[in-house]
Amino acid sequence: MCRSIRVLHNFKPPTSREEMQAAALQYVRKVSGLHHPSHADEAVFDAAVRAVTAATEKLLGSLHKGGKVRTREGEREKAQARWKQREARMAGAAKA
Repeated sequence: MCRSIRVLHNFKPPTSREEMQAAALQYVRKVSGLHHPSHADEAVFDAAVRAVTAATEKLLGSLHKGGKVRTREGEREKAQARWKQREARMAGAAKA
């Protein structure tokens, strides 16, 4: 789907409503194919973002907290490590 949508479950501190709303906005943009809806579609677009935000909030509130708690710093470090591995693969492919 979309690489920029992140895991929101089991974080310390807990995922904020703003983070859920941002993820919902990314999702609705991706699914609709619209970055900025027309004036005619704005109300429907905003309603979809609110619905996805509410569903996300309900889902995260219902899931059992299992496994290791994530931190934003830890997730950032893992993403940077994945990027370094990808860069190395791309550099190797460019040499071949």
